Amino acid sequence: MAFTEFRPLDEKSLVEYIKTVPSLSAKLGDNLDGLTIKEVGDGNLNFVYIVIGSSGSFVIKQALPYIRSIGESWPITKERAYFEAVALKEYGRWCPDNVPEVYHFDRTMSLIGMRYLEPPHIILRKGLIAGVEYPLLAEHISEYMAKTLFHTSLLYRSTTDHKKAGIAFFAVAEFCGNVELCRHTGQVVFSDPYRISPHNRWTFPHLDHDAEAVRNDNALKVEIAELKSKFVERTQALIHGDLHTGSAMVTQESTQVIDPEFAFYGPIGFDVGAFLGNLILAYFAQDGHANANNDRKKYKEWILSTIEDTWNLFHKKFIALWDKHKDGSGEAYLPAIYNNPELQHLIQKKYFEDLFYDTLGFGAAKMIRRIVGVAHVEDFESITDAAKRASCERRALELAKLLLKERRKFQDIAEIVSTIRQIQ
Repeated sequence: MAFTEFRPLDEKSLVEYIKTVPSLSAKLGDNLDGLTIKEVGDGNLNFVYIVIGSSGSFVIKQALPYIRSIGESWPITKERAYFEAVALKEYGRWCPDNVPEVYHFDRTMSLIGMRYLEPPHIILRKGLIAGVEYPLLAEHISEYMAKTLFHTSLLYRSTTDHKKAGIAFFAVAEFCGNVELCRHTGQVVFSDPYRISPHNRWTFPHLDHDAEAVRNDNALKVEIAELKSKFVERTQALIHGDLHTGSAMVTQESTQVIDPEFAFYGPIGFDVGAFLGNLILAYFAQDGHANANNDRKKYKEWILSTIEDTWNLFHKKFIALWDKHKDGSGEAYLPAIYNNPELQHLIQKKYFEDLFYDTLGFGAAKMIRRIVGVAHVEDFESITDAAKRASCERRALELAKLLLKERRKFQDIAEIVSTIRQIQ
């Protein structure tokens, strides 16, 4: 069977496909008898198959030319698979311990073959809903963000390397091709929640007034316009573009970042904010998952400490990389001008002050779209009591609006955690 043009695969045709790809069949010991194949793509966009044989395993991810959760009425480029494969390889170069290895990529079929993250790995979001603590989460995620974001920025790279792809790296010019997914993100995060859109939804009728208030909040719109401009115009680093708690698989010892199909060169704060914002959503959802046997109060405190630790560790590790490479090829701050300890400290302080405000703003924007926009989060959606769910969502929305409009008033992450505690 030839695979010379795109077609969606099913369990049967996938076996035939694997037979034509030596790098994949070799992962199964060249034994395709008795394969177990399970489709597990419960996200919004793709087919995801787990393939397990007697001698090995892998995951096959295939992009469809439309949004799976909506259907063919919302077409979207399947070329996103190319950018995901490229991003995984680039991230794996800098942080191999926290990124699954890519075994195979087929641009015609929009298909990636990669490491299967075997049980007990689960999607982080599901673990948060279940109330499971992950003691190394902040350590691992901060490591991933610091290494991938620093090494793809002008703090590490020359201007030429940053803009133009080379033999060993991919840069701004290459990822400009992922414009359709960037535009999709711009629409659902920075536009739709602030207008009437057929894609918006919320917990009806409980949040009708809240959704209307977002659409009528001029101060909110002023801030979201600034953030949208930064999202579109800034090329700070190769960002994941969709780094939420559904984009990491975890165990007690392992954290693996997956699904960077929205990757492009953008503002660093968009990634950091997306992850922290989703942890905040998980925090506010806990009351909806509490019961007589577990009030989730202790777990909520763990989430708050994870939020604080993630930011602080990211800050510490990013600065350490900056200090290590301050005399390197990075052209953001040339050594001939900034190679002075006092000046270096001032520059780093200003850089992280701006990044902190970006993180709060983008994190808040991501929270808002998950409550009154399209594609909600399971943290809230799995709360079956609509009134209870709406109460949790309203508190999260209140905090998000506060952060978006007043983010420059906060000095550090401890103040954010304190403010979260005060939202009742």
